[in-house]
Amino acid sequence: MSSPVSEPLSAVRSGPPPPMTAPPQQRRADRYERPVLLGITALAALLYLWGLDHSAYHSFYASAVRSMTDSPRAFFYGSFDPANSITLDKLPGFLWPQAVSALLFGFHAWALVLPQALEGVACVLLLHRVVRRWAGVPAGLLAAAFLTLTPVTVGLGRSVVEDAPFVLLLLLAAEATQRATERARPRTLLLAGCWVGLAFQCKMLEAWAVLPALAVTYLVAAPTGLGRRIRHLALAGAVTLAVSLSWMLVATLTPAADRPYLDGTTDNSAFGLVVGYNFLTRFHMVGVNAAGSGSIVASRAARPGSHMASSMGDSVWKMFGPGLATQTGWLYPLAALGLVGGLVALWRRRVPRTDPVLAGHVLWGVWLVTFFVVFSFGSVTGHTYYMGVVAVALAALSGAAVVQGWRACRTGGRQAKVLPVVIAVNVAWCSALTLWYPQFFVWSAPAAVALCLLATALVGVGRPRAVTAGLAVGLAAVLLIPAVWSASALSPRYNQPGGFGRVGPASIRTGGALSTLGPAKRRLLAYLTAHRDGARYLAAVPGWAAAAPYVIAADAPVLPMGGFTGRVPYPTSRGFDRLVDTGRLRYVVLARRDGTAHRRTETGALVRWTAAHCALVPPAAYGSHDHARLLYRCGPGHAR
Repeated sequence: MSSPVSEPLSAVRSGPPPPMTAPPQQRRADRYERPVLLGITALAALLYLWGLDHSAYHSFYASAVRSMTDSPRAFFYGSFDPANSITLDKLPGFLWPQAVSALLFGFHAWALVLPQALEGVACVLLLHRVVRRWAGVPAGLLAAAFLTLTPVTVGLGRSVVEDAPFVLLLLLAAEATQRATERARPRTLLLAGCWVGLAFQCKMLEAWAVLPALAVTYLVAAPTGLGRRIRHLALAGAVTLAVSLSWMLVATLTPAADRPYLDGTTDNSAFGLVVGYNFLTRFHMVGVNAAGSGSIVASRAARPGSHMASSMGDSVWKMFGPGLATQTGWLYPLAALGLVGGLVALWRRRVPRTDPVLAGHVLWGVWLVTFFVVFSFGSVTGHTYYMGVVAVALAALSGAAVVQGWRACRTGGRQAKVLPVVIAVNVAWCSALTLWYPQFFVWSAPAAVALCLLATALVGVGRPRAVTAGLAVGLAAVLLIPAVWSASALSPRYNQPGGFGRVGPASIRTGGALSTLGPAKRRLLAYLTAHRDGARYLAAVPGWAAAAPYVIAADAPVLPMGGFTGRVPYPTSRGFDRLVDTGRLRYVVLARRDGTAHRRTETGALVRWTAAHCALVPPAAYGSHDHARLLYRCGPGHAR
């Protein structure tokens, strides 16, 4: 049996023929591809851009973006505060486009979301290009549509988290690897290594999880000798390593006094930030104590009963739970058909290793399996935005599955029943997921089942036109429920632009007290500004959350003691004393609960020292009646 996707692929690979000799099938594809792709792109833009004027600030990242617009050094290191004291607890690459957008359009919540939306649209177009080149025009269009209507993709386009640029960069790496594999082009493979290295600046070691897919694809399918393939991969690996570690190398070689402290670490090291804090603390199965790497070890567990909590623990079954599957996994059955069915068909044909269709299945198959396993055993429960890279592979394989199954239906035989059966299973799977949210668009599951029954009846007629119509209706049944979830993002009730990217009934609203200054805080800010007396900082506060409103609203140089977790030993007691003694820090703002909240940490010691040795400023001096927040003045002549 011929490969279901080899014919359109060969047409694409051979280049567009002269207009007079183009086959009818190619001319039809040329006629419908552009308008359909334009429609899919417009739909993606609508889903990602709608309501951006109502965006909210992600307080932690928005504070960093505000600070990054102040100076090149803050931009490069990803400083959390305007005084360049401490960085984010991640590498800053994913925020560079947002900082550029804020510089161009001003610091607004929508300006921070806009780059993500554009990156999301670019992902749809790029996936279409890669799948089209592999499996033909219909599969490329279907993959683009599937990705557009996957809720996690919509959420990424409306968020400020790392995964929108991360997914785009990995798709660029896949596209470059695809071109490199076709003719064994080492320079194009080096470009793929560059893209992976840039993706490292967004999500660190997670970027390297794509390397098995890219390397195995080239090693299996590139049309050159094994020795050359290995040498090409070695060169590409060296480029990947160099680009990946470039930021870490600069941070390591720069004297600590000339850069911000690296959050998430106990020793101010890039290694502790990347390997310890952002890898070992998330993958306990590695069996290495993250504290030994210079990392802060803090609990990342979700609150019991929240949508982030999972009763399935770190296992493959987690990926099938409603918390992740409703954002990503609607197309599991179709994607399984695309992967398994395609490989079986290729095996029966005994295709050569350089077969481009085989290369595509290897690329997306290894991609899907690798990330599926990584997220199954990594502590990412509740962070649904991690699943964007999984959604890409699911969309690609599902697009190929539909084309493969449709052609089997046209040729008849036993295989003609495979796609209708898988469509029915997929509709059942989608309907089962909705049972976890019985109050959310309750009509969607019955409507999908009704469409599936109609599709079955049409396919049962057996006539070619009826079968085609039945498959189209069945496909609509599969897409109905995820499309409803994706479209719900247009309502602020089910998604707020600027947040964590979750779409649907369990979405989380962001903003609020952590990104705005109320009247009491504004009076406090005015007092601190008027009495700054040349100090580097207006004040010090325990943790990032207390500092964020002042940074976002006023770009105020507030020192966040303890970093993101409150456990970072910055500033140290000695460093705090130097700041006070030299007049670079005069005020400390504390909440009454800070003494217990930061117990047994360096920050807690600073809180207790402040309460014991600094003078309490009467609330009346800055017009405050907020007795939960206390202002202390430290320094010579102001001790108790």
